[in-house]
Amino acid sequence: RRQRALLWAVLLAAWEAAWGQLRYSVPEEMPKGSFVGDVAKDLGLQLPALREHGVRILDKGRTQYFALHGKTGHLVTAERIDREQLCERVQRCLLRCELVVEGEMQVYGIQVEITDINDNTPSFRDAETELRMSETTAPGSRFPLPDAHDPDAGRNSLQSYELSGDEHFSLAVQAGPGGDQRPELVLAKALDREEAAFHELVLRASDGGDPARTGTARIRVTVLDANDNAPVFSQAEYTVRVAEDVPLGSVLVTVTATDADEGLYGHVKYSFNKITEKISQIFQLDSGTGAITLLKSLDYEEGDSYELELQAHDGGGLYDTAEVVVTVTDVNDNAPELTVSSALSQISEDAPSGTVVALLHVQDRDSGANGEVRCSIDEGVPFRLEKSFDDYYRVVTVRELDREQVPEYNVTLVLTAVDGGEPARSGTVQIRINVTDLNDNPPVFTKSVYEARVAENLPAESLVLRVQATDADAGTNGRVSYSFSNVPGAISSLFAVDSENGEIRTAGLLDFEEKSKYVFGLEARDGGGLVSHCKVQIEVTDENDNAPEI
Repeated sequence: RRQRALLWAVLLAAWEAAWGQLRYSVPEEMPKGSFVGDVAKDLGLQLPALREHGVRILDKGRTQYFALHGKTGHLVTAERIDREQLCERVQRCLLRCELVVEGEMQVYGIQVEITDINDNTPSFRDAETELRMSETTAPGSRFPLPDAHDPDAGRNSLQSYELSGDEHFSLAVQAGPGGDQRPELVLAKALDREEAAFHELVLRASDGGDPARTGTARIRVTVLDANDNAPVFSQAEYTVRVAEDVPLGSVLVTVTATDADEGLYGHVKYSFNKITEKISQIFQLDSGTGAITLLKSLDYEEGDSYELELQAHDGGGLYDTAEVVVTVTDVNDNAPELTVSSALSQISEDAPSGTVVALLHVQDRDSGANGEVRCSIDEGVPFRLEKSFDDYYRVVTVRELDREQVPEYNVTLVLTAVDGGEPARSGTVQIRINVTDLNDNPPVFTKSVYEARVAENLPAESLVLRVQATDADAGTNGRVSYSFSNVPGAISSLFAVDSENGEIRTAGLLDFEEKSKYVFGLEARDGGGLVSHCKVQIEVTDENDNAPEI
């Protein structure tokens, strides 16, 4: 059967690229790693391009039910999926995730329909139910029976009921407002307590699967003496509106029913008639007072309305039914969440205006005005926000950057959820972007002309003067070296320049009587090849190094 289900999933899998969305279908309960769809094929990507473009499923901090197989480009299940657990009371079960192609700064929505298999048996909340009937109850009277619950969908869900027992009772099935089946016990033959004080029946519920699954409940009917008044609720429907942050233990509403009989027949008790396991964990009904209290915190985002069906029973088995509708109102209890889906760690200072540096996702789990989000960015930074896809934004440059002015940017995005209350909730995220250097600055000498006076006959390697040039660039582009600029050999034989620190020292003996002034050029060159020049003037002073000649 599981092989047929897998074949069915493969045949049903389809995709749709309209508005950047892919659609697939897969049966529930498939093993981890089962094939869902060929994402690489559907997006037109070759397998080597998957790694080059950085294709991945976005992690939003919640359970990931799907994964992308890096070698095949297939979308596969990340774990076993239980449709009934994920999509309770939902006819069509859809799971969504986002796939980002970082190389293209593109986001695709993926929608996977989880189809149902017949993996649940119809079950009754109680294995045994007791009904109490007066022996004067007229034939044809109807009594509600416990209904079975089958979380499967379609034909795999609950389809029929059968009753076995004795000739006094038959089964009728009514359609509820939502199309559900509600079994009723019909008294077919008058009861006689002296003949039989108890009747044992079996109610069987079946689904439409192949093969069908069945569940049973035992019905015990106790025959009582006459009781001619049934309880009556004060209202057929009770409605109550509560905020989702109402404290635990709060009484939401108290229902009341009265019975005109006296004694045991006039004593009323309350119970839930039709309720799911989930609702029974949220609400509690006091059988004596009719007060409904809160057991578990409400969350508008998980459920905004609950319908509870109640019964009021007297001691003789007569009853009345009423419905309680609990409407949950939203409060601004969730702050906007901003996550960085993809971001550059560095950008060149010559990057053109409009370069995308980050891809962001913003969401607020609240509803209505409480979930409306306004996104803004720090003022005074050369970036702006652009809407991308759905709740995604791009951070782009608005002009060329200058590393020499600002080598690093810390971009802070502030989100505010605008609602009717005060204060509004907000969320922030910080992105750090390093600006890489471009060789756009030449070396600059501290002077255009350097002058020095030295005595003649100084020993070799004596320091004459030191030139200095600075470069605003970084790294190799900012490293400066010094050298002569087209000087004759006579100069280079008398002076030497240190390429690292710019010191000019003597290389040979200076002779005032031979030449008293030297003028030559120097150049400073950075690692990127940019050059600047300066002029050096050295005056040689006379020493008394010659005797008079006659």
